[in-house]
Amino acid sequence: MALRLYNTLSRQKEEFKPINPGKISMYVCGPTVYDHCHLGHGRGYVSMDIIRRYLEYSGYEVRYIMNYTDVGHLANNSEDGEDKIEKKAKLEKIDPIAIANRYIESCKEDFDALNIKPANYNPRPTNYIAQIIKFNQALIEKGFAYVANGSVYFSVEKFPEYGKLSGRKVEDMLSGARVEINPEKKNPLDFALWINGPEEHILKWDSPWSVGYPGWHIECSVMSCDLLGQDTFDIHGGGNENIFPHNENEIAQSEALLGKKMANFWTLWSMVNVDGVKMSKSLGNFTTIKDALKEHDASTIRLWIASSHYRSPINYSIDSLIQAKTNLASINNFYNRLTNSAPTENADTSDLSINHYQTAFEEAMNDDFNTPRALAVVFQLITDGNKLFDENKFGNPEEAKKLLEKFMKILGLILEIAEEIPAEVLQLAEERKLARENKDFSKSDELREAIDKLGYIVEDVKDNNFIIKKK
Repeated sequence: MALRLYNTLSRQKEEFKPINPGKISMYVCGPTVYDHCHLGHGRGYVSMDIIRRYLEYSGYEVRYIMNYTDVGHLANNSEDGEDKIEKKAKLEKIDPIAIANRYIESCKEDFDALNIKPANYNPRPTNYIAQIIKFNQALIEKGFAYVANGSVYFSVEKFPEYGKLSGRKVEDMLSGARVEINPEKKNPLDFALWINGPEEHILKWDSPWSVGYPGWHIECSVMSCDLLGQDTFDIHGGGNENIFPHNENEIAQSEALLGKKMANFWTLWSMVNVDGVKMSKSLGNFTTIKDALKEHDASTIRLWIASSHYRSPINYSIDSLIQAKTNLASINNFYNRLTNSAPTENADTSDLSINHYQTAFEEAMNDDFNTPRALAVVFQLITDGNKLFDENKFGNPEEAKKLLEKFMKILGLILEIAEEIPAEVLQLAEERKLARENKDFSKSDELREAIDKLGYIVEDVKDNNFIIKKK
């Protein structure tokens, strides 16, 4: 089955074909670094990491870029508000760049803890001011932008395809627009490429138009073009809450200047909800990645994320994390059973076809990276494998172990190897699980005591699964 991705630009799944055979160029909008990352960020960047891992598993060389926004992102995504980083810097009475540096390091810590592979490059717009000025000047010269009172604005009416990503029509946006408070604009929908910095603004640079700073949207166009080395790249990732105006404006300014499609595929993740409301810092309903990792290990959090399709909203709750922990325990128990077992003479390998599970897993991932379906394959493998173990018919546990390791590497889950746990203990634990399922609690207690005498503790978790620990 060929890889098919949902493309936000076309609003349908399309067969994926890279621009350059065997190589994929991928740009992902990164966080604005004025605070610690929360689980909404974790959901997005873990999802992009799984996508990258699967593309690499499929044989592609992936050039992966994720930026850090360290200037120009104003409060409420406006053009006349306070810079988010400067606002935090003033609150803490330190330099804005020091704020950005602190939270970039925090982000790196979080990503490393979540087993997210580092990007090939993490560009920052403060290091791209000269290129941003050059890009803006070229847009002015081509008639797509204009200067007003030291600021530079993109002229939306000069780009007829404006709105194609979000599906919004210019006439509808104009009719529904609020009274424009910025008289510098020729059109209320025009957006800033460069902002004439007010006196109190700290991060400012000289330009041909004013001492100011870049607009939020221009950074991604400039940095993606520079680091991916081509006018059109394969995949643009990011959160779907930024489709408008951020991604829409990226497309307008890039395609106006270069005359080519910015990205062939727009692969955008959905939000994390808390009680049906988007998790966000502005609402105060967020949980930082650092706080989440105090309560749950990284693989539990990644499994929780992978249990929902990246384009579907995911609900954060204690119960959902407990379920993920339970499911992870099932995976680890099966992995340890595979690790500590040898082939049996009474094997019936026809009941466990490695190729069947691998094909089913790949079909799920080739269908727009459908991780819930892929995980269903993993758990079917575990169910079928445990049945063969119980019947003493597992022909080649080593093959199944390698397959499970392959699946977990794609999902970025770290398997826990409990080599100290003997096969005898694992077998008793499985028998106890069966006894509990049959409501034979007397036998269940006897088996627990037997496990205890061998120096181990069996801890029951949700759905009659268990975790084994050494005493």
